[in-house]
Formats: sequence, structure tokens, C-alpha cells
Amino acid sequence: MCGRYATTTDPGRLAAELDAIDETPTDSGGSPNYNVAPTTQVLTVVERHEHDHPDDDPKLRIRRMRWGLIPVWTKAAEPGVPVKGKPLFNARADKAATTPSFRDAVKYRRCLVPMDGWYEWLVEPDAGAKGKVAKHPYFMSNADGSRLYMAGLWSVWRDRSQGASEPLLSCTILTTDAVGELTRIHDRMPLPMPQQHWAAWLDPDHPAPATLLETPSVESVAGIVARPVSTLVNSVRNNGPELLAPLDTRAGTEKAGQISLL
Repeated sequence: MCGRYATTTDPGRLAAELDAIDETPTDSGGSPNYNVAPTTQVLTVVERHEHDHPDDDPKLRIRRMRWGLIPVWTKAAEPGVPVKGKPLFNARADKAATTPSFRDAVKYRRCLVPMDGWYEWLVEPDAGAKGKVAKHPYFMSNADGSRLYMAGLWSVWRDRSQGASEPLLSCTILTTDAVGELTRIHDRMPLPMPQQHWAAWLDPDHPAPATLLETPSVESVAGIVARPVSTLVNSVRNNGPELLAPLDTRAGTEKAGQISLL
């Protein structure tokens, strides 16, 4: 499960770092988002050919997409607006290739979803209320502060009854079994995509090797650490750097050390 994450980069900076083309709307903004939730417009990295020059080499492109994949066969609720269905913001990596909503995207439309890290909630018995559980939010990120890139799938939806309607781009983040110390927080995690596999994963002309959808090794995620953060993240109305602050840096809030991997 990956239902919240944080990203503080802007599309122009990301494009410069990756030598990619920034295709995000100029008015889409580049403000940090510390509490990204499903249906939000998020940054993605794709590799595509020029529409008018399909024989040219494909290039990396930065695009904004709705987080929550809309299958191409979704009907329109009203002109230009897809029927509201279950928000497909996650897809199981081990089942995506055979799941109707995702299988075409696995073949033809794969992407990267950049993030600083993701949130997950550790559920355990509530010591203060018998028979109830407490949920403690954690933030998972690279220990060195470097950006994570998660494997994703994307889709292009159009209202075909409207002729040349504007396309609606949407995406989902692939998830896999958690490994190593991360299993102490949750049994699922987003699927990281190391840079050495980007070319094969993003290749628009060939299927990705099935091995890229497998559960990563413990060694490959050894740099990811988990730290407890404030329950402020529980509400999408809260969105600021304080969501990432370690608990022991804020007086008067939750006490650090209640549950820790560190």
C-alpha cells in the first residue's frame, strides 16, 4: 500500500537533472507537496517518441498525471469527464500484467514516480484502550536524502464521443512485498526502480523484463530508513515541512521513541 507520499522537487529542476523535456503545463506550479494523496496531479517520468517524428530516438519527458489510473475503456459520466470509480492509485506488481485495468499499461505505458519518500502507518494494540488499535505514521526515505523513483504505470483516457477531446493522463504506483526492516511497518511497499533499470523499464518500444516486477532484494533497499512522524499527516489539509520533522524535534506533540526502527 502506498497512499501518501512527499515530493519537494519542481518539474523544471527534475527535467534539468535528468536531461528530460519538461512537458508540464506552465501554470501547473512547482510547489513542494508534503502530503500527496490520490487524485492529485503528480510528476512522472516517461520515455516517448516525438508525436510527429516516431522514427526518432525516444526522449525522457516530465509529465503531470492524475494519481489514480483511469483505464482507457472507462465510460464518460458527462462530456469529457470519466465515470468515478475505485481510485486505482496502487497496482500489485505481481498481478498487474494479468489485471484488466493494468495489463495494457504494463506492455506499453510504464513510468517512474519521483518522490522524497512515502508514508505508512504501523498498526498495533492501543495500550490505553483495550481491544482497540493505534496507528502510528512513519516516513520512509533514503538515509542520504536522495530522491526515490518508484515504478509506475500510466494511461491516456479520452471521451471518444467528443471527437478530438483533450486527453486525461493518469498513473498508478506499483507495489510489492515489503522486505528487510520495512516489514516491521507494513507488509507492502512501493516498488523502487534503480537507475540502472530505467532504460529497460521506460522503453516505449519493448516490454520490460518480467524480473523488474519482482520483489526487490533486501540489499537493494538497505538505504531506505523509516522514522516516526506526526499524525498531522493523517489529514490531507495539512501540507508543510513539519510533516517530515522527527517527533523529538517538536515539543508538545507525540513522544518520540514509542515505536522505532532506529
